[in-house]
Amino acid sequence: MGAAVELEAGGRAVRLSNPDKIYFPARGFTKLDVAQYYLSVGPGILRALRDRPTTLERYPEGVEGESFFQKRAPKYLPDWIPTAHISFPSGRTADEICPTEVAAVIWAANLGTLPFHPWPVRREAVDHPDELRIDLDPQPGTDFKDAVKAALELRPLLEEHGLRGWPKTSGGRGVHVFVPIEPRWEFTGVRRAAIAVARELERRMPGRVTTAWWKEERGERIFVDYNQTARDRTIASAYSVRPNPRALVSAPLRWDELEHVSPSDFDLATMPGRFAELGDVHADMDDHAFSLESLLELSRKDERDHGLSDLPYPPDYPKMPGEPKRVQPSRAKKPTADRRPCRSARRLPPPARRRVVGRSPRGCSTRGRPSLPRHDAALRLRRRLAPLAPDTAHQRRVDEQMPEGCDRRHVRLAEQSIGLHQHGHLAAVATGPVRDPAQVHHPVHGPVGHFRRPLVLRHVDRGEGQEVEVRPGRAVAQILWQPVAQGRNP
Repeated sequence: MGAAVELEAGGRAVRLSNPDKIYFPARGFTKLDVAQYYLSVGPGILRALRDRPTTLERYPEGVEGESFFQKRAPKYLPDWIPTAHISFPSGRTADEICPTEVAAVIWAANLGTLPFHPWPVRREAVDHPDELRIDLDPQPGTDFKDAVKAALELRPLLEEHGLRGWPKTSGGRGVHVFVPIEPRWEFTGVRRAAIAVARELERRMPGRVTTAWWKEERGERIFVDYNQTARDRTIASAYSVRPNPRALVSAPLRWDELEHVSPSDFDLATMPGRFAELGDVHADMDDHAFSLESLLELSRKDERDHGLSDLPYPPDYPKMPGEPKRVQPSRAKKPTADRRPCRSARRLPPPARRRVVGRSPRGCSTRGRPSLPRHDAALRLRRRLAPLAPDTAHQRRVDEQMPEGCDRRHVRLAEQSIGLHQHGHLAAVATGPVRDPAQVHHPVHGPVGHFRRPLVLRHVDRGEGQEVEVRPGRAVAQILWQPVAQGRNP
């Protein structure tokens, strides 16, 4: 791969290992080429990243190898690269790097970083965005030219509300428009403003722009991805190298050239020349900070006059206040009149078993769950949910696997207590290796459920308890009734 080299960035020497490693086989670009590219556009990439918590999209073996997003700063982070403490929608937190000099970009490039994904906040105020980012995303059947048309319609819309946008290519088929704003609003407020812009653009370009979150509803239109303004959602920065075979980059543009360019005009080889000639065409963006009051008023008007409230969040987000149902339209429940009766409402043949009347044995439940009701109630549940009554041969197999002193009541109560009663008796599990997550098998109906943690059941015979365990990763035949130590938790 070649001996390591040192590159000087802003008076600081940064070590680059394996400089000859191929990152873009189709073009022959190496790790050294990527690092030298970032040096050539240093002032521009630093302007886009300065003091912003930044996620690194790493390709250690090049674009044809595996990749991952690194959000947390590594333990071996140099002490001259600062971090910011951020929180995710899940409630977890992390310290992310905040580049303050070009050397930090080169250090990240040595780790295989291609695109940089900065948050729209500064490390001094990580909960208050200072950029409104509008992502115009072409859907199948549309292309970059369609995104450009939407951007050119977006420009006067922003100006009507006292805002100014700075456009750039995404490095693919899309267009990004960034608007610097005052850091007065939290993520939810900025997202509301983005939704208001998206809806107004959709009204002005019907049939060509959409705000539909679900792909099945978008059609051949430009999707305004309003969720890119939600917490922990980021957009590749200006000058970022994108992980495609041609090594295209996200290119900042002027409005007057947007109609006359193509994403393929800007790559690892051509952008340094453009930057040397024109400099950073977005250099003045940090000199401005606009108010969102007008857009937020537009949002309130949409809700008041048109009944348009919030839109769905991404699927990995917790349910948010005021959010509509987060369900794909094709999977949403239909009105009652249009639905077929549910399975439990259909008449099923009763199980070919003698009804057992009496109290259920105490303690027939999994740990931490209450005991089940009386046997007559359990039998009614079994009759309603069982797809077929087990045959005589199946009952014999059930009996053969039970420990001495235990009868089918314990099996039924145990299987109901772990939520697998829809499939009948859980009298046996898989023969052969059970991998993680383990797959529990029914001797007649096949696979009936999955679990990721060791599962401990408990049955009681004449007042004496015995615990049995089903554990992922173990070769089992009749593991359902293998005893484990008392008091063990799953």
